[in-house]
Amino acid sequence: MSDKALELKNVSVVREGRRILDRVSLNIDAGENVAIIGLNGSGKTTLLKLLRGDVYPYEDDECEHYIRLFGQDKWNIFKLRDMMGVVSMDLQTKFSSTTTVREVIGSGFFGSLDIFRDRTVTEPMEELIRLRAEEMGIENLLTREIDCLSLGEMRRTLIARALVTNPKVLVLDEPMTGLDIVMKSKFRRMFDILIDSGVCIIMITHELTDIPKKIDRVVMIRDGKIYADGKKSELLNDKDVSALYGENIVVESTDGIYRMHMV
Repeated sequence: MSDKALELKNVSVVREGRRILDRVSLNIDAGENVAIIGLNGSGKTTLLKLLRGDVYPYEDDECEHYIRLFGQDKWNIFKLRDMMGVVSMDLQTKFSSTTTVREVIGSGFFGSLDIFRDRTVTEPMEELIRLRAEEMGIENLLTREIDCLSLGEMRRTLIARALVTNPKVLVLDEPMTGLDIVMKSKFRRMFDILIDSGVCIIMITHELTDIPKKIDRVVMIRDGKIYADGKKSELLNDKDVSALYGENIVVESTDGIYRMHMV
């Protein structure tokens, strides 16, 4: 296994003649925890889609370019999903409203949106479903239909789903959007616990308050390019955050949690 979880070199994504990502180069070590931040539309979610194979890079003849995940540039998509769990905002709207929490979590074994009749959920799988549900604090909701879940409960269900295959990397796309301040605090603590357990987290967000204490590295994306990449303590300042968001912003930090407001 490579010591790199992710290697991008000069990777571009082009849509309707516009470069959504423009020759992005980025390395993330195995076991490293990173927050990728920027405005909506800056290219963050396109980067996620690139990693999970939903979009493909532009074939740029002018420079060397590649994507390598865990040291490989070619993957069986199902094996890759076992290595890299993904939790995204769009996923929570794709399940049938009558799907149960157990079925959502179990579908993670098969990379599907349900546990279909031709799939067999083994007893070891059932044990992992229960374990991940317990870790997320939703073990009492396994038989509940997702239409009856709160937003926070649904997010926990999707995180449990992403964890059933014991992935090396957990990619979180705007995981706290819509959550209140209390629930955000609980989610940050939950992510810190996951990091302590050995899960590598890559978090995509536009909110500084979403970033858990245990994430030390920040990658800033602006207009499809990497604006800055470095330690959280060095980059989350008034000057760099203001430049990233194009507004006059003041950044404050309390006990390792960063907040920003416009002036």
